[in-house]
Amino acid sequence: MSSPIILKPPRLKHGDLIGVLSPASAPSAWEKIEKGVRYLEGLGYRVEVGKHAMSGKGYLAGEDAERLADLNGMLENPRIKAVFATRGGYGTPRLLGRINYRAVRRTPKILVGYSDITALQLALFRKTGLITFSGPMVAVEMWDAIDPYTEEHFWRMLTSASPVGPLLNPVEDPLEVRREGVVRGRLLGGNMSLLLSLLGTPFSPDYRGAVLVLEDVDEAPHRIDRMFAQLANAGVLRRIHAMVLGKFSDCVPSDASKPHLTTPQVLDEVVEALHVPVLANLQYGHVPKKLTLPLGARVRLDAANRVLEVRESVVRS
Repeated sequence: MSSPIILKPPRLKHGDLIGVLSPASAPSAWEKIEKGVRYLEGLGYRVEVGKHAMSGKGYLAGEDAERLADLNGMLENPRIKAVFATRGGYGTPRLLGRINYRAVRRTPKILVGYSDITALQLALFRKTGLITFSGPMVAVEMWDAIDPYTEEHFWRMLTSASPVGPLLNPVEDPLEVRREGVVRGRLLGGNMSLLLSLLGTPFSPDYRGAVLVLEDVDEAPHRIDRMFAQLANAGVLRRIHAMVLGKFSDCVPSDASKPHLTTPQVLDEVVEALHVPVLANLQYGHVPKKLTLPLGARVRLDAANRVLEVRESVVRS
């Protein structure tokens, strides 16, 4: 698999400064940011909130220039050791052409988010090789009783420079074997809609040899079908070494009275057409209980034994 030199950010330590910002949409209430910040401070971190984290322009957290100023300012600030998104929403792809990627290469730092933040994470991997973290956000999971499973996996990954090891589903909700095989590759993917939005642009990674992980939310089955067709037509599905399917939450027909396929039926057809190992039901996506995924890290997938293992550390000492 072709990729840039891989960058690992320094691990997070007590007392480090975390930047909190809204690259896409703003939270519904300032209270969510306040409570999320108190959660982080209660764990021993210092927090700096972006000036425009609660700005508004329709569905965006302010003008592009405002959101970009917050993002580049934090990427360029050597005092800030990690950047956490408040939430996803809409608008991150609008910023990709004006991000200071040189600053990222000069001073790699932890970047956390999911959903719309997928666009930023994949662009950073393409442009700099930075491993980023598809995980809980400040005004979504952190502000109100974060799930203990989510919390444990998240902080262990960001604070330990040891190899991560297996990404374990809850015992009561195991991984599903869809096609057997053992492969190695770099873990890439995230929210499927955002991944698709980057195809054909300078911000889309090279998926040759990747272990491709996908999730989505609130997409009708016909749209899931169309997105997989685009992945196939673009040649992505011929290049990957394996696929891992996360949670496809609320992906139901908009009108069940009309002829339709279900999302499970669409996924069955996709798996049947693939010739690579496939695991499904990864505890990842738009769900409160979630694994944090280190996008860009080397993984080993053993589908028959339901093992997805990160084979390296994802932060450095």
